[in-house]
Amino acid sequence: MNIRSLEKSSKMGFLIYISYDGAKFHSFDENSDKKTVKGEFIRIAQSLGFTWAKGVQQGGRTDSSVNAIENILYVSSNYKKSLKEFIDKFNNLSDGLKILEIKKTLPNLVLPDLVESREYIYKYPKEKIKRSLEDIEKTCKELSGTYDVSLYTDEKGKKLKENIRTVHISFSEEGLYFVGNSFMPKQVRIMSSVVFTGEKKIFPAKYLYLKKINLKKEVFDFIFEDN
Repeated sequence: MNIRSLEKSSKMGFLIYISYDGAKFHSFDENSDKKTVKGEFIRIAQSLGFTWAKGVQQGGRTDSSVNAIENILYVSSNYKKSLKEFIDKFNNLSDGLKILEIKKTLPNLVLPDLVESREYIYKYPKEKIKRSLEDIEKTCKELSGTYDVSLYTDEKGKKLKENIRTVHISFSEEGLYFVGNSFMPKQVRIMSSVVFTGEKKIFPAKYLYLKKINLKKEVFDFIFEDN
Protein backbone atom coordinates (compact mmCIF):
# COMPACT_ATOMS: atom_id res chain seq x y z
CA MET A 1 0.00 0.00 0.00
CA ASN A 2 1.40 3.40 -0.98
CA ILE A 3 0.93 6.69 0.87
CA ARG A 4 -1.76 7.95 -1.53
CA SER A 5 -3.94 4.86 -1.04
CA LEU A 6 -3.32 5.07 2.71
CA GLU A 7 -4.84 8.56 2.77
CA LYS A 8 -8.07 7.12 1.33
CA SER A 9 -8.15 4.28 3.85
CA SER A 10 -9.88 4.58 7.22
CA LYS A 11 -7.56 1.97 8.74
CA MET A 12 -4.11 2.31 10.22
CA GLY A 13 -1.67 -0.29 11.47
CA PHE A 14 -0.70 -0.08 15.15
CA LEU A 15 2.56 -1.43 16.58
CA ILE A 16 1.82 -1.85 20.28
CA TYR A 17 4.92 -2.21 22.46
CA ILE A 18 4.15 -4.07 25.68
CA SER A 19 5.85 -5.46 28.78
CA TYR A 20 4.49 -8.08 31.16
CA ASP A 21 5.13 -10.15 34.28
CA GLY A 22 4.84 -13.75 33.16
CA ALA A 23 3.95 -14.99 36.65
CA LYS A 24 0.60 -13.20 36.42
CA PHE A 25 -0.55 -15.03 33.29
CA HIS A 26 -1.40 -18.63 32.49
CA SER A 27 0.04 -18.39 28.97
CA PHE A 28 0.49 -15.99 26.06
CA ASP A 29 -2.29 -16.92 23.61
CA GLU A 30 -6.01 -16.61 24.31
CA ASN A 31 -7.59 -19.24 26.54
CA SER A 32 -11.28 -18.78 27.31
CA ASP A 33 -11.11 -19.63 31.01
CA LYS A 34 -7.55 -18.45 31.82
CA LYS A 35 -5.82 -15.08 32.17
CA THR A 36 -3.42 -14.75 29.24
CA VAL A 37 -1.26 -11.94 27.85
CA LYS A 38 -3.08 -11.63 24.53
CA GLY A 39 -6.47 -12.27 26.08
CA GLU A 40 -5.94 -9.53 28.66
CA PHE A 41 -4.87 -7.09 25.97
CA ILE A 42 -7.96 -7.87 23.89
CA ARG A 43 -10.31 -7.61 26.86
CA ILE A 44 -9.08 -4.22 28.07
CA ALA A 45 -8.47 -2.67 24.65
CA GLN A 46 -11.96 -3.53 23.43
CA SER A 47 -13.52 -2.27 26.64
CA LEU A 48 -11.91 1.10 25.84
CA GLY A 49 -13.25 1.17 22.29
CA PHE A 50 -10.07 0.07 20.54
CA THR A 51 -11.33 -2.60 18.12
CA TRP A 52 -10.14 -4.34 14.94
CA ALA A 53 -11.51 -6.75 12.36
CA LYS A 54 -8.73 -9.35 12.20
CA GLY A 55 -6.71 -11.03 14.93
CA VAL A 56 -3.84 -9.72 17.04
CA GLN A 57 -0.35 -10.55 15.76
CA GLN A 58 2.74 -10.74 17.97
CA GLY A 59 6.47 -10.26 17.46
CA GLY A 60 7.23 -13.11 19.85
CA ARG A 61 5.07 -15.82 21.46
CA THR A 62 6.44 -16.56 24.93
CA ASP A 63 5.93 -19.70 27.03
CA SER A 64 3.98 -19.76 30.27
CA SER A 65 5.62 -17.70 33.08
CA VAL A 66 8.15 -16.08 30.71
CA ASN A 67 8.45 -12.31 31.17
CA ALA A 68 8.78 -9.56 28.57
CA ILE A 69 10.76 -6.35 28.96
CA GLU A 70 9.45 -5.56 25.47
CA ASN A 71 7.26 -7.45 23.04
CA ILE A 72 5.20 -6.11 20.13
CA LEU A 73 1.56 -6.65 19.20
CA TYR A 74 0.08 -5.50 15.88
CA VAL A 75 -3.47 -4.76 14.74
CA SER A 76 -5.14 -2.88 11.88
CA SER A 77 -7.85 -0.60 13.24
CA ASN A 78 -10.08 2.41 12.56
CA TYR A 79 -9.24 3.84 16.00
CA LYS A 80 -8.99 7.64 15.80
CA LYS A 81 -8.81 8.80 19.42
CA SER A 82 -5.72 9.89 21.38
CA LEU A 83 -3.26 7.02 21.79
CA LYS A 84 -1.74 8.65 24.88
CA GLU A 85 -5.11 8.69 26.63
CA PHE A 86 -5.74 5.11 25.58
CA ILE A 87 -2.36 3.97 26.98
CA ASP A 88 -2.97 5.76 30.29
CA LYS A 89 -6.43 4.22 30.71
CA PHE A 90 -5.21 0.77 29.65
CA ASN A 91 -2.33 0.75 32.12
CA ASN A 92 -4.61 1.83 34.96
CA LEU A 93 -6.91 -1.13 34.28
CA SER A 94 -4.24 -3.79 33.74
CA ASP A 95 -2.43 -5.94 36.28
CA GLY A 96 0.86 -7.38 35.03
CA LEU A 97 0.60 -6.07 31.45
CA LYS A 98 1.65 -2.57 30.41
CA ILE A 99 1.65 -0.72 27.10
CA LEU A 100 4.98 1.08 26.69
CA GLU A 101 4.13 2.97 23.48
CA ILE A 102 2.11 2.69 20.27
CA LYS A 103 3.39 3.55 16.79
CA LYS A 104 1.07 4.05 13.81
CA THR A 105 2.11 2.41 10.55
CA LEU A 106 0.65 0.76 7.43
CA PRO A 107 -2.39 -1.53 7.84
CA ASN A 108 -2.61 -5.22 6.92
CA LEU A 109 1.04 -6.05 7.55
CA VAL A 110 2.29 -9.53 8.52
CA LEU A 111 4.30 -8.79 11.65
CA PRO A 112 6.35 -12.03 11.86
CA ASP A 113 7.70 -11.33 8.36
CA LEU A 114 8.99 -7.95 9.57
CA VAL A 115 11.05 -9.29 12.50
CA GLU A 116 14.82 -9.07 12.00
CA SER A 117 15.80 -10.74 15.29
CA ARG A 118 14.72 -11.39 18.86
CA GLU A 119 16.70 -10.81 22.06
CA TYR A 120 16.32 -12.75 25.31
CA ILE A 121 17.99 -12.53 28.73
CA TYR A 122 18.15 -15.43 31.18
CA LYS A 123 18.63 -13.88 34.63
CA TYR A 124 19.82 -16.91 36.55
CA PRO A 125 20.50 -16.07 40.24
CA LYS A 126 24.25 -15.51 40.76
CA GLU A 127 24.32 -17.67 43.89
CA LYS A 128 23.16 -20.65 41.82
CA ILE A 129 25.98 -20.36 39.26
CA LYS A 130 28.66 -22.96 40.04
CA ARG A 131 30.71 -22.96 36.84
CA SER A 132 33.70 -20.70 36.30
CA LEU A 133 33.49 -17.61 34.09
CA GLU A 134 35.97 -19.26 31.74
CA ASP A 135 33.73 -22.33 31.31
CA ILE A 136 30.63 -20.16 30.85
CA GLU A 137 32.22 -18.02 28.14
CA LYS A 138 33.66 -21.11 26.42
CA THR A 139 30.22 -22.77 26.31
CA CYS A 140 28.62 -19.55 25.00
CA LYS A 141 31.03 -19.62 22.05
CA GLU A 142 30.44 -23.32 21.44
CA LEU A 143 26.66 -22.86 21.32
CA SER A 144 26.75 -19.74 19.12
CA GLY A 145 26.39 -20.03 15.34
CA THR A 146 24.04 -21.30 12.63
CA TYR A 147 23.25 -25.00 12.93
CA ASP A 148 20.63 -27.64 13.79
CA VAL A 149 19.55 -26.70 17.33
CA SER A 150 17.01 -29.53 17.75
CA LEU A 151 19.19 -31.01 20.50
CA TYR A 152 18.12 -28.02 22.59
CA THR A 153 14.34 -28.20 22.36
CA ASP A 154 11.48 -30.27 23.77
CA GLU A 155 9.53 -33.07 22.08
CA LYS A 156 7.14 -30.57 20.50
CA GLY A 157 10.08 -28.67 19.02
CA LYS A 158 11.67 -31.80 17.57
CA LYS A 159 8.62 -32.23 15.33
CA LEU A 160 9.18 -28.88 13.61
CA LYS A 161 10.54 -29.06 10.06
CA GLU A 162 12.89 -26.08 10.36
CA ASN A 163 15.70 -26.92 12.80
CA ILE A 164 18.47 -24.68 11.46
CA ARG A 165 18.60 -21.50 13.56
CA THR A 166 21.15 -18.74 14.12
CA VAL A 167 21.95 -17.77 17.70
CA HIS A 168 24.60 -15.67 19.43
CA ILE A 169 25.09 -16.10 23.19
CA SER A 170 27.10 -13.94 25.58
CA PHE A 171 27.34 -13.49 29.35
CA SER A 172 27.39 -10.29 31.42
CA GLU A 173 26.39 -9.01 34.85
CA GLU A 174 22.82 -8.66 33.57
CA GLY A 175 22.58 -12.34 32.69
CA LEU A 176 22.90 -14.73 29.77
CA TYR A 177 22.10 -12.85 26.58
CA PHE A 178 20.65 -14.49 23.43
CA VAL A 179 20.17 -12.94 19.98
CA GLY A 180 18.61 -14.95 17.15
CA ASN A 181 16.37 -14.79 14.14
CA SER A 182 14.01 -17.33 15.72
CA PHE A 183 14.06 -19.84 18.56
CA MET A 184 12.68 -23.35 19.00
CA PRO A 185 10.45 -24.21 21.99
CA LYS A 186 12.41 -24.18 25.28
CA GLN A 187 15.67 -23.56 23.38
CA VAL A 188 16.85 -20.62 25.48
CA ARG A 189 16.02 -22.34 28.77
CA ILE A 190 17.80 -25.58 27.78
CA MET A 191 20.86 -23.74 26.44
CA SER A 192 20.97 -21.71 29.67
CA SER A 193 21.14 -24.95 31.63
CA VAL A 194 24.02 -26.19 29.47
CA VAL A 195 25.93 -22.92 29.93
CA PHE A 196 25.42 -22.66 33.69
CA THR A 197 25.57 -26.35 34.71
CA GLY A 198 27.00 -28.31 31.79
CA GLU A 199 23.82 -30.42 31.82
CA LYS A 200 20.88 -30.38 29.41
CA LYS A 201 17.77 -29.58 31.44
CA ILE A 202 14.84 -27.20 31.03
CA PHE A 203 15.56 -24.28 33.34
CA PRO A 204 12.66 -22.43 35.05
CA ALA A 205 10.69 -19.99 32.91
CA LYS A 206 10.51 -17.35 35.64
CA TYR A 207 14.12 -16.23 35.02
CA LEU A 208 13.62 -15.76 31.27
CA TYR A 209 12.89 -12.33 29.76
CA LEU A 210 12.09 -11.41 26.18
CA LYS A 211 14.17 -8.24 25.98
CA LYS A 212 13.43 -6.88 22.53
CA ILE A 213 11.93 -7.53 19.11
CA ASN A 214 14.12 -5.98 16.41
CA LEU A 215 12.08 -5.03 13.34
CA LYS A 216 13.53 -4.70 9.86
CA LYS A 217 14.69 -1.19 8.99
CA GLU A 218 12.12 -0.68 6.23
CA VAL A 219 9.31 -0.77 8.80
CA PHE A 220 10.45 2.58 10.19
CA ASP A 221 10.03 4.25 6.79
CA PHE A 222 6.31 4.02 7.45
CA ILE A 223 5.86 5.25 11.01
CA PHE A 224 3.32 8.09 11.32
CA GLU A 225 2.89 10.69 14.05
CA ASP A 226 -0.15 10.47 16.32
CA ASN A 227 -2.13 13.63 15.54
